Amino acid sequence: MSDGASGRYRAGETALLAVVKEAEPLVGPWRQRFDSFAASGVPAHVTVLVPFLDVDRIDAAVTDELGALFGRHAPFAVRFDSCRRFPDVLYLAPAPDAPFRALTEAVVARWPEAPPYGGQFAEVVPHLTVAHGREAHVLDEVEAALTAGLPVTADVTSVSLFATDGDRWHQRAEFPLLGPTPF
Repeated sequence: MSDGASGRYRAGETALLAVVKEAEPLVGPWRQRFDSFAASGVPAHVTVLVPFLDVDRIDAAVTDELGALFGRHAPFAVRFDSCRRFPDVLYLAPAPDAPFRALTEAVVARWPEAPPYGGQFAEVVPHLTVAHGREAHVLDEVEAALTAGLPVTADVTSVSLFATDGDRWHQRAEFPLLGPTPF
């Protein structure tokens, strides 16, 4: 997700996202105002991997392999009960975050040429971005409003492949998590 500030992206870029529909009622209005990715067609989500392979590298074999890879992972419940921050980013923190980390690690193990966030960060921190690129006082206001609506709980049952045409992101495929559910 190359250039969130301008709202323009590199055509053909892809992302693997765990869409969190249950968070949309709480975060959707804020994301529309303060997260350019929302206005570009990206729903509330926790990123599994971005950037992934360029869209011209994703053929039936890659799609089948993604389906098998994600299918080995079990669906899981997640709870978002707190806001946290990176510099100029406000996000909801998922608990547990280990299943998201496991999904990312599995994809990177298979496609090491696609490191998370292009290798920009030493540690991947699963998160659901609500606002970015704003002054601290704006993030403070958004956080105060969000806190009143927490917690949000969700069942993560799939990972979706999104691709951009340069202006908007579009869902290209959805891969169910089918592994055995832990008891």
